[in-house]
Formats: sequence, C-alpha cells, structure tokens
Amino acid sequence: MPRIVTRNLGAPQGGYDPARRPADFEGARAAFVAGTDTPRALLERGLEVIALREAELRAFAHLDIAGARAAADASAARYRAGRPLSALDGCPLGIKDTLAVRGMPGEMNSTVFRGHVDTLDAACVMALRAAGGVILGKTQVPELTIGRAPPTRNPFDATRTAGASSSGSGASVGAGMVPVAIGNQTGGSLIRPSSFNGIYGFKPSWGALNVAGMHAIAPSQDHIGPMAASLADAWRTAWEISARAGGHNGHPGLTGTPEPPRAVRPRRLAWLRTQGWAELDAATREGFTRALAAMEQAGVGIIEAGSDGAMAEVERLLLAADRISNDIITYEARWPYAAWMAAHGEGALGEAVRARIAHGLAMTPADYRRALAERDAIRAAIAAIGAGVDGFITLASSGPAPVDGAAGDQAGAHMKTGSRSFLSPWSMVGGPSLSLPILVVDGMPVGVQLMGLPDRDAALCATAAWIDGLFSG
Repeated sequence: MPRIVTRNLGAPQGGYDPARRPADFEGARAAFVAGTDTPRALLERGLEVIALREAELRAFAHLDIAGARAAADASAARYRAGRPLSALDGCPLGIKDTLAVRGMPGEMNSTVFRGHVDTLDAACVMALRAAGGVILGKTQVPELTIGRAPPTRNPFDATRTAGASSSGSGASVGAGMVPVAIGNQTGGSLIRPSSFNGIYGFKPSWGALNVAGMHAIAPSQDHIGPMAASLADAWRTAWEISARAGGHNGHPGLTGTPEPPRAVRPRRLAWLRTQGWAELDAATREGFTRALAAMEQAGVGIIEAGSDGAMAEVERLLLAADRISNDIITYEARWPYAAWMAAHGEGALGEAVRARIAHGLAMTPADYRRALAERDAIRAAIAAIGAGVDGFITLASSGPAPVDGAAGDQAGAHMKTGSRSFLSPWSMVGGPSLSLPILVVDGMPVGVQLMGLPDRDAALCATAAWIDGLFSG
C-alpha cells in the first residue's frame, strides 16, 4: 500500500515525493562492509547537497567540514580493516544547537551566547563519537529554543517552516544533507519537525537517553532523540547513545537490543484525537482517517472515545494538555532563563522569550503543584488504557508545514511553526513516540504519530515498523 495522498495540488518547488526519500545510513553501511562505498564518499554526497541548498534552507548554524572529513577517513580505515566501532560508524550527523559539541559554537540563535564555543561534548555527542559517528555541525534553533523562529526553511517548499526548535535537524535530514540528526523535545520540538520534513522522528521514553550537556528547558519533560531517514537509523542512533552514555536521572537507559526491532502487527491501537483534531484541514483529516481504515482492514482493532468511556475521559483530560504543559515548562524554565535575563538585561531577549519568563515567574508553588497533579492524572488514565493496547495513534502535526509568514518576534510566534496540541500530551506522559512519514497533503509530508507507555520503546518501534511497512509498498 503506498503512502496516502490527499488533495494533492502538486509538489511546489520540486516538493515532496514519497517515492524519492533521502537515503538512509543502514543501506550505506552495508556497502561499506562490502567495500563498494566509503564513509568519506557518503559524507561528500551530503556536502554536495549542502553546497546546493544550504544557502536557501539554512539548516545549519555551524559546519565543521574539515573535522567531518577527518572523522569519515578514520571510519573508512576501520572498515577496510574490518573493525568498525559500531553499526553507526561513519554516519554523518547533525547536532541540534542546544547540545554541546566540543570546539563548535553554541549560540542558540541568541546574542546572549554570541561567540560562545563549547569546550566539552554533551553526553550524547560523546557517545556518538565513541560509536564512530561523523559530527558534521550544529543545526539551527529558535532564539534560546523558545523564542524568535530560526531562519530554517522547509526542504520541499522554501516558503514554509521546517518546524519547531529542532527545525534545523529536521531540514538537514529531509533534504538529504545527513542521514541522522539529533533533536530534543520538551513540548513538541522533535516530532512536529519530523512530520513537516518527511522523516522518522523518535522521542524515546523520558530518561532513556542522557541529556547532560543540553541547555535544559524543563527537566521533568526534556527529551533528546534521533531524527532520521529510516526507522532503523533512528533505533540504532538511540541505542548507541544509550549503550555508551546511559539514561539520566536514575534511569538505566533504553530497553531492547542493538538490532532494530522486527515488525509486529499490533492487535489494538487507541486513537487519540486530542485538542488538535479541531485544528485540522479537511484533507489532513481525510488522510488520517483513510490510514486508520487501512490498518483496520489489515486486522488492527482501533478503539476510540465514541465507543469507550475510558478513552472519552482521557480525551477530556487532554483538552487541557497544552496549558498544563506550558505551565510546567515555564515554571521549570525560570532558571536559567530568568538568570540569563538578569545577567544580560531584558533587551538581550526577544518578546517571546520574555513572555514565557514572565509567565513562569508569575506562577506560585501551588500553581506548579496543581499542574503536576493534572499531569499525574493524565498519566494514570493513559496507563490504564495502555495496559490493553499496543500503542496510541494520532497525527504528528496539525497538517502540512504552514507558510512561514512574518510573525516576527511576537509572544505567540511559536505558533507559526505549527500547533503543539498533538504533541504536548506525550511530552507530559514521558512515553516513547514516533513520527512516521505516511501522509501526503497538498504535495507536502504529514506524519502519523505512534505513542507508547514509558519504557516500552522496543515494542513500540516493532509496531511502528509494521505500520511503516504497510504504507511503504
């Protein structure tokens, strides 16, 4: 069954063709082993794309081409000797500019950090280097990750956004510059740009991947994860990080095995509409409904609020998810954001950043406790349903990437990169989620989001592999 296309008005500016998706690393690695390709040649192919498209797309905040070439040559030597360091050895990687990379600028699109150069690798970067990963550069983010939108454009239509704060990572993979880039998510910043850029986004369970060396926003919801050209690439990248850097905050790390989980057909999936369902255009709604029907035809049971009282209660609770998540994030982000403002002055921060700082500072401990209690209620309701299903399913964005208008530096500027309403629930639940590039609407990609209970990452990826296979024919 092919990807589901609805109201296809054509592919603007070359646009998104699901039959011509970026090459993954898994296939290249097999050629390395066979001696028919090399890590250096793979890197150079990506650099050719960068030379052609980076001036328009602006996916990267910094490139270290010389360092990447040296790392790729070292990897090629290991393959010739039959001693690659891991199944990720030789993979070119983009790293979101919220994560420290030794010797590279870490400015987060802000005057606050202008000229700052990282002296240590973040835990995930250290792990990726140890696995033989080729660190090509830092990808663009909004101002301090929560403010003024980055300059990055969508690789399938440069008039559109590439997404939220992991937009540079998403665009770099979607354009074929690198097979894998690292993003992070506190509200919706990894899954949404994966949807917009037609790639596989994997947000592992909270705590499964070590976030040390990342500029934290809200520690109780901060995640990192891979954005990749294939599910196999996403799993291997997450696994290598966990195997070498472990989890964080007392978490043992990712569960599963080094090999990508094999496809397993789910018995039942729970369809979550969330508040985002009311935001959909007709074509996206139709495409998702057709995808669910195809799964049902293939033998998957779909449960929904209309026929299940517990699901109806979950959807009622989730109507407040955006507010609850925003309260938790802004309260926990008072440090370091308020400290940056105190150190550098209000004028150093854009209006959107100042507005979020003000919201957090206005909250009381009682407000925070109330938000945490609401989050706990959502988690408990989700856990009760999750025990009887193989996952939850919804959209990964509220339609295709919106046209990136001139919203500028406004308090609500984050909305120009798309709604969080399909995404904030699973950042709060803390379970794994994936964006699968299944839908095509108006010539642009739209992802389907698959979600699971915490620490069931491998099982969820097995379900994702089956769903992806169903729509990849």
